[in-house]
Amino acid sequence: MRNGVVIRQSLVSCRVTTSPRPLTQPPPGSEKMAKVSELYDVTWEEMRDKMRKWREENSRNSEQIVEVGEELISEYASKLGDDIWIIYEQVMIAALDYGRDDLALFCLQELRRQFPGSHRVKRLTGMRFEAMERYDDAIQLYDRILQEDPTNTAARKRKIAIRKAQGKNVEAIRELNEYLEQFVGDQEAWHELAELYINEHDYAKAAFCLEELMMTNPYNHLYCQQYAEVKYTQGGLENLELSRKYFAQALKLNNRNMRALFGLYMSASHIASNPKASAKTKKDNMKYASWAASQINRAYQIVLGIIALRSLEFEAVVGK
Repeated sequence: MRNGVVIRQSLVSCRVTTSPRPLTQPPPGSEKMAKVSELYDVTWEEMRDKMRKWREENSRNSEQIVEVGEELISEYASKLGDDIWIIYEQVMIAALDYGRDDLALFCLQELRRQFPGSHRVKRLTGMRFEAMERYDDAIQLYDRILQEDPTNTAARKRKIAIRKAQGKNVEAIRELNEYLEQFVGDQEAWHELAELYINEHDYAKAAFCLEELMMTNPYNHLYCQQYAEVKYTQGGLENLELSRKYFAQALKLNNRNMRALFGLYMSASHIASNPKASAKTKKDNMKYASWAASQINRAYQIVLGIIALRSLEFEAVVGK
């Protein structure tokens, strides 16, 4: 979880100096970059605010974060105050995702100098090991963190992520279940466990995880949709009826959810053709399927209209 305020507090609390250390050299490769501030005519304050916005939204636009962040830390580090440390962390994670190990290492070294005993920085070191596929080194590092702080949820989650990366889903499931015994309110972990069960085709347990999520997030249309998909996959008249019900609920919560609309059509159609369904049930579901089909067709026509309009606008521009 990359919340700007939380990260800044946890890092600043263990820092060893009171101001950013001047950069002795720019980040690797920064001298070759076209400056974002010049290309888009933005100030360093606007770039800083954009980085904060991406953190708050938990955006995974790694290329943009690297481009903007690299210029900030190479050109404006002295102006950023304490924000520099959270930006180093943000850029490092994006650089790992983007394949810029040189930049990731640079940011990590700066953070190590400032926060030599920080578990958070040690976890970032482990994430770099993961990116390099040095999984054993990463696990050993996370284990050391957990020995010092057994409640460190981030380190436990990184270990589970490694199991997934290695294709060891059964071990990942076991560790996630152990984790949820202690941190039952972690919604991200419940969703991750549901995904793992789906990958292992254990749909009953996946449904249970999604039920836990819907109890705490009754207005989340995506959880309703995914639960409906699991029930649809399980099959059988009872599961299909539940599937249709939750596809309808997802649509009620978000009438633009096209996947739920298609799901409603498919589940109602299957119920209508199920030999175990009563005559009334078949008749009702034929109506539901017909309504869903009409809504799908309507949405399709709207999209075609938009495409046609844009085509005309393009032709008008080209014609000039």
